[in-house]
Amino acid sequence: MDISSDIQFLPGIGPKRADILKKELAIYTVEDLLSYYPYKYIDRSRIYYVHEINADISYIQLKGKLRNIKKTGEGRNQRLSAFLYDTTGQVELVWFQGIRYVEDKLKTNAVYLVFGKPSYFKGNYTIIHPDIDIANSENQEQTLGWQAHYNTSENMKKHFLNSTAIRKLVYTALKSIGTPIAETLPKYLVDEYNLMPLHDALINIHFPQQAELLKKAQHRLKFEELFYIQLSILRQSKYRELKYKGFVFPKIDYFFNTFYKEFLPFELTGAQKKVLKEIRKDLGSGKQMNRLLQGDVGSGKTLVALLSMLMAIDNGFQACIMAPTEILATQHYDTINQLLGTIGISTALLTGSTKKKNREKIHTQLLSGELNILIGTHALIEDSVVFNNLGLVIIDEQHRFGVAQRAKLWNKNIQPPHILVMTATPIPRTLAMTVYGDLEVSVIDELPPGRKAIQTYHYYDNKRTALLGFLSKQINAGRQVYIVYPLIQESEKIDLRNLEEGYVYFKEHLPQFNISMIHGKMKAAKKDDEMKKFVSGETQIMVATTVIEVGVNVPNASVMVIESAERFGLSQLHQLRGRVGRGAEQSYCILLTPFKITTETKKRMEIMVKSNDGFEISEADLQMRGPGDMDGTTQSGMPFELKIANLAHDSHLLSLGRKKAIEILDKDPSLESPENRILTYQLNKKTKNTVNWSVIS
Repeated sequence: MDISSDIQFLPGIGPKRADILKKELAIYTVEDLLSYYPYKYIDRSRIYYVHEINADISYIQLKGKLRNIKKTGEGRNQRLSAFLYDTTGQVELVWFQGIRYVEDKLKTNAVYLVFGKPSYFKGNYTIIHPDIDIANSENQEQTLGWQAHYNTSENMKKHFLNSTAIRKLVYTALKSIGTPIAETLPKYLVDEYNLMPLHDALINIHFPQQAELLKKAQHRLKFEELFYIQLSILRQSKYRELKYKGFVFPKIDYFFNTFYKEFLPFELTGAQKKVLKEIRKDLGSGKQMNRLLQGDVGSGKTLVALLSMLMAIDNGFQACIMAPTEILATQHYDTINQLLGTIGISTALLTGSTKKKNREKIHTQLLSGELNILIGTHALIEDSVVFNNLGLVIIDEQHRFGVAQRAKLWNKNIQPPHILVMTATPIPRTLAMTVYGDLEVSVIDELPPGRKAIQTYHYYDNKRTALLGFLSKQINAGRQVYIVYPLIQESEKIDLRNLEEGYVYFKEHLPQFNISMIHGKMKAAKKDDEMKKFVSGETQIMVATTVIEVGVNVPNASVMVIESAERFGLSQLHQLRGRVGRGAEQSYCILLTPFKITTETKKRMEIMVKSNDGFEISEADLQMRGPGDMDGTTQSGMPFELKIANLAHDSHLLSLGRKKAIEILDKDPSLESPENRILTYQLNKKTKNTVNWSVIS
């Protein structure tokens, strides 16, 4: 049997179990099974004596003979027990389930190896449902040392495919493969980084005899996984660089210079100037720009985007901005028009709500080249939207768009336009290297002058009276307030009730003020009407769900109250907090939670109170929650999923893999040299089931 064999032909599986493994774990071949790595290990390297059992030991391994094997009770009340004894004493072993299966294994006076969790009852220790095997049997090779444990589903357990069963199947697979498993990395890489050979790594990841061997196996497999992810991303980037030339924007002319001298609302920060230099260099290089612009809420990304679009217009090209929501698209449109003033640039807004007559006018002006800048939602990617000469595409909050949606913007010109991706969600470096690994990264890491840091406080529910007084004082001073409630899909009805009850509560306790309420279930017209009232200052309090997380800019709003803050992740809390602090007045964020919260929640609240730095917060979020939950970026930008590496903890290996991938591709962009053919083969194999997005951002 080789590693490419269908899993159903492995002894102990068969068609039924194979079908379950395919459905539950996507295990189709022996290789897939060997790549299903354990999630934890328990040290079974030591065998204890019975007299050493004590309450401080979570799990214990014993060796001894059995006696007094007996079955009592009937039906559901049936119980199987036996005593294991060695030279120092005896302990009772008890089973309530799987009795028939266990009973067949037990023989009086045979020597057994037993592993389980001891419990103390009425002066005696018992071990309930222990693992038990004949000592010195073949199974002992699977158990002694560090024992692997595997994640399994309820459906798998129903068909006797629990962690122990998976471990036995892996053992069978390794024994069934006659020859050593072929290497998946070039010899020069294995030698350079002193990596454990693949065959040894697979044995030691599943059946490590020593902690040191387990560590080496993990190091090898994690490096390989992260290296291939980087190689895949960077190879696509290299392919795109070689295949597509970028429009050259050679000049900085009238519009850019006039805007900079006469219309710029304030002096650019050092960070904005640095980013504009990076963009300018890309646009004049002859290569297609693919750049990610990261900047915290309020750092001035829109101004950088506008200056970049003016470079395109100065060189005879059109530009567009695609935003994920109508609110955000409208905000960009209003902000950009306000900034441009009377400079003479033609702009338009295109969303799902745009009337047919206006839409037709936009289409005509776009095609003729009369329209310079088009701002909108996914309406921009409709086939009917045809540009005269699109040179620059700006995508805001990219993770909210599907890859196929973004790809359509590429086809709006014969030669692909330059791409600038913007995000206000600070992305930890490790995620940026994977989710956005083929993009150059620019960071605006300072706020415009005059902005005061938002003061954040964590209050328990019992402080509501004090909170009402604080809100009253702020509103009487001319400020406005957001009160945000969670709205999470699984409990939508409860959340909606909480929001509506909150609205009533604040109406009753702050009757002197006008209150708006918005949530995702409201009709767009009603939502817009409520939003306009708040923006104009007609209402002083906005009670809302997280629909206001992105795209609302009310400089007069200085207080953000987040109800049930324990239900939000750090990044989302930071995004919500960024809705205030946009004016010159001191702003505040109040995090409200019940008194009883978990240690992890407490830590989240402490981080928010202590830090206003979005990058610091996103790193903490990655450490606490892992990459799978990071604000919609769940491995969405990765060419294949992670099976063993962890972006939160293996950043050093990611950097090492990226550095080596760059070095290899610089020397051999097509991976055609004999020593690199193995890399091409492995990449093709790993990405065979994924769409090739090498020609999109």
